Amino acid sequence: MTRAAERVARESYGKLVAILALRDRDIASAEDALSDALATALRVWPEQGVPSNPEGWLVTAARNTRKNVARNTRVRRNAEPEILRRIEEKAETVAQQMPLSDERLRLMFVCAHPAIDTAARTPLILQTVLGIDAARIARLFIVPAATMSQRLVRAKARIRDSGLAFSLPEAGEIAPRIDAVLDAIYAAFGAGWDGLDTTDDPAALTGEAIWLARLIVQEMPNEPEPKGLLALMLYCAARRSARRDAYGRFVPLDAQDARLWDRDMVIEAESLLARAAQAGRFGRFQCEAAIQSVHIQRPITGRLNLEALRLLYDMLVAQTGSLGAQIGRAVIWAEAGDTQAAADALDALPPDRVATHQPWWVARARVAALAGDTVRQKDSLRRAIDLAEDAAVRTFLMDQYVELV
Repeated sequence: MTRAAERVARESYGKLVAILALRDRDIASAEDALSDALATALRVWPEQGVPSNPEGWLVTAARNTRKNVARNTRVRRNAEPEILRRIEEKAETVAQQMPLSDERLRLMFVCAHPAIDTAARTPLILQTVLGIDAARIARLFIVPAATMSQRLVRAKARIRDSGLAFSLPEAGEIAPRIDAVLDAIYAAFGAGWDGLDTTDDPAALTGEAIWLARLIVQEMPNEPEPKGLLALMLYCAARRSARRDAYGRFVPLDAQDARLWDRDMVIEAESLLARAAQAGRFGRFQCEAAIQSVHIQRPITGRLNLEALRLLYDMLVAQTGSLGAQIGRAVIWAEAGDTQAAADALDALPPDRVATHQPWWVARARVAALAGDTVRQKDSLRRAIDLAEDAAVRTFLMDQYVELV
């Protein structure tokens, strides 16, 4: 029964928040009411059984909480009957009639509205649509938890006070918002890929991200970047079963058994990337998907096309300048033989951002290994091991370290 409540929370969190916030645009209040409803479900469902319509039960429970808040708020007391009637009628109508895709997309694009601070848009989507807590979002964006919490609080207040419409943007309004929406979906996928998925549902968050990307591809067929994002995630998801061996040990990409890759996902990803290219607008996610496509070709050609990867990483860094892109490019430089340039590029990255960023230490160790610098390699491996959250990855790195001792 507890797992049933957790599953509904994971699958329907964004939908239920959208229903509850639709009338007054108060996302924070909707989240509070939903949290109370979920807490009640965890207490009641094990005793009384899971209701036939779990989502409807949660909406009703959350709505009742908001009714009680309205009753106890002196400012609203005179208008209480009308407020309660409108909240109930609107929630009931939305819960029964609004398609799931509309609810998710509406809420995502509201969170990505130009009126919201740029730094808060993607984190706000992650929290309101996917239910990821502020502390974990802060780790994803490499900022202090308190800073991230403040951004999210301000963004929700902005939506409430500005009365932003909960509607899909017109064609001309998509461009300013689509990047934040796609960034949030990819961040959710990355969080799941790095270990947020639960052990009893290994594709919970990654699967949710892929599903949301499919919705956007369907709703916006002329936009190439959603296709690029979906292709990117499918390339990665296709390799899921090859990431661990029979004993649960981590297997790096270059050592994976390609026969374990999901061929249908790879074919779909290739098709999506080709269709996206027809638009003639080569964006970040298409670039990242193209990088994955090059890696996918290795088992077929017997070699990794480093020239193509260098070009693609140069383009990616020019487009985004992201930490991940710069780290990836440095590793490719080292693989191609330019280890000094790679080491210099890694060392030039902001110390405050890379000090606790585990992928940077892994990359630093790899570059040092290719350069024959054992001292630097050992130092980097020690720090990477300390920062590794995945036990299998930690063991893999420890094995490398032991070989050097």
